[in-house]
Amino acid sequence: MDTGILILRLLVGLLVAGHGVQKVSRHLGGRGLEGGTEEFRADGFRGGVLTALAAGGGQIGSGLLLAAGLVTPLAATGVIGVMTVALTVKWPHGLWVQNDGYEYPLVLIGTAAALAATGPGAWSLDAVLGLAPYPSWWAVPALVAGSGSGLLARLVLHRTHASSSAPAAPAGAGR
Repeated sequence: MDTGILILRLLVGLLVAGHGVQKVSRHLGGRGLEGGTEEFRADGFRGGVLTALAAGGGQIGSGLLLAAGLVTPLAATGVIGVMTVALTVKWPHGLWVQNDGYEYPLVLIGTAAALAATGPGAWSLDAVLGLAPYPSWWAVPALVAGSGSGLLARLVLHRTHASSSAPAAPAGAGR
């Protein structure tokens, strides 16, 4: 079981962190901070550079913590938060990713919640530091706080359609 949890943590954590790197730099195929800022503006978010830095930093930090298995419930909360924002952006397109839907953010939210419930496993920094195992009920506050923070970020930072001067995001644009 520990091997499976390690593989899942590394896969999801490093993909989320890599996605954040793309938001703020030209590494891993990113378009730099300018591109991340443009993406958020095109999706109707205000805040410009600060929004891109917060989203990218949140993805990098929570992804690396999840991959390392360090403060796993907090890491899962961060992943759930940033992916909830992505889910709200993709919601109008429906579920399926081939239609630019929310399928992928939903899978990442579910995976992070599952890791909060199972804990990081024996091969984690939490285990080395004596922080694990966590009780499985940690999944509930991680899911509530993560999705709540993502919805709050969307509410605070997203412009209404009437006042948005940004063009619509191109089909297939990722979070």
